[in-house]
Amino acid sequence: MRISIFRMAHFNAAHRLHNDHWTDEKNEAVYGKCNNPHYHGHNYEVEVRLTGEVDEETGFLFDLGELKHLIKIHIEDRYDHKNLNLECPEFKDINPSAEYICFNIHKIMREVIDDKFEIGVKLWETPRNYVQYPA
Repeated sequence: MRISIFRMAHFNAAHRLHNDHWTDEKNEAVYGKCNNPHYHGHNYEVEVRLTGEVDEETGFLFDLGELKHLIKIHIEDRYDHKNLNLECPEFKDINPSAEYICFNIHKIMREVIDDKFEIGVKLWETPRNYVQYPA
């Protein structure tokens, strides 16, 4: 039986969207308030989805307690109460937009979860805006 399980998590983080190759005026025009030189924060909500075949012995697709633990140590502990631009090396050369944060969460989870599972990530930057990878 093929099925999906989901785990929600939460972290708070600050970031600034800015392109060093652009003028201040262009950055302001493209990113608006998100270009604040003093940064700004979000209360991010993240959903991790695993899809695959149920193990006939356990009746589980994947142990949800283990998924909770993996998300906590690899995502929440990594990003919670951090300035993504300054404290997270993966955003040294790219803007920590919701799109790139979501992509990086997927990449991190892919490194710690067996390839036999499909992984999907949704990231809410606000209650009304979210991104999803893969699309």
